[in-house]
Amino acid sequence: MLNYVGKRLAGLLPTLVLVGVLVFLFVHLLPGDPARLAAGPEATPETVALVRQDLGLDKPLPTQFVRYVTGVLHWDFGQSLRTKRPVSVEIASRFMPTFWLTVWSMAWSVAFGMVIGVVSAVWRNRWPDRLAMAIAVSGISFPAFALGMVLMQVFSVNLGWLPTVGNDTWKHYLLPSLTLGAAVAAIMARFTRSSFVDILGDDFIRTARSKGLAERQVILRHGLRNALIPIVTMMGLQFGFLLGGSIVVEKVFNWPGLGRLLVDAVDMRDYPVIQALVLLFSLEFIVINLVVDVLYGLINPAIRYR
Repeated sequence: MLNYVGKRLAGLLPTLVLVGVLVFLFVHLLPGDPARLAAGPEATPETVALVRQDLGLDKPLPTQFVRYVTGVLHWDFGQSLRTKRPVSVEIASRFMPTFWLTVWSMAWSVAFGMVIGVVSAVWRNRWPDRLAMAIAVSGISFPAFALGMVLMQVFSVNLGWLPTVGNDTWKHYLLPSLTLGAAVAAIMARFTRSSFVDILGDDFIRTARSKGLAERQVILRHGLRNALIPIVTMMGLQFGFLLGGSIVVEKVFNWPGLGRLLVDAVDMRDYPVIQALVLLFSLEFIVINLVVDVLYGLINPAIRYR
């Protein structure tokens, strides 16, 4: 297992190098002049030129790339063109709100989705199955930004139960996490149902029932454990998407997280912040996939890694 983890970690480097090169090239193709945006609309051409020189944007592109790579190798992502603060400080101040929002969203969506999926599989082609799948399709079909505005209108404006801005208490997490996790819950429900339907038709399930085991034991002890491997795969992918895909939800709820930071950085052409955030999201996906692979061995001891 340790050798396998070591090989996978070593394989991070080529992927991150490729992502870093592509991101550097793409962000410099974005329309707009960061120096003009930083100097302001009333700045003279001379002032813009001074700002461009101060930001290091007057250097040739290869020189900027070498400086960027050198900084990353020393764990230095430069300074934000917008705030003049180190990029690492900007990201660190926004990481935990996004992380906890993702954890909350993932927790309720996985629990709800798996329960709905199991119920649908056990009572497939009957009214619980049809009702659950109708809810799942609705969750996938409803856009996140529209769902967020509806929840704010109902629970904040009309009823006054929940706040809409800030992340100080658990109440602040409810509406954003419900908005962010709705699509994940729907996907998990459909995926769990599909996995369970296949498992319930296998021979070992019929054997367990023929031994006189209670239906609850058959479902939870035998069916759920064997259906978990594809479900865990989907959980890992969805967790990665939640971390990197909270941009719309954070913008709707004015959430002080990485998604809103990325939107602001793109608006201001803040190259160092954009590059660091994309690298971070790429690293998150790779690490999550590694964790999922390790969980396979814990769920099914028959799986061996080399």
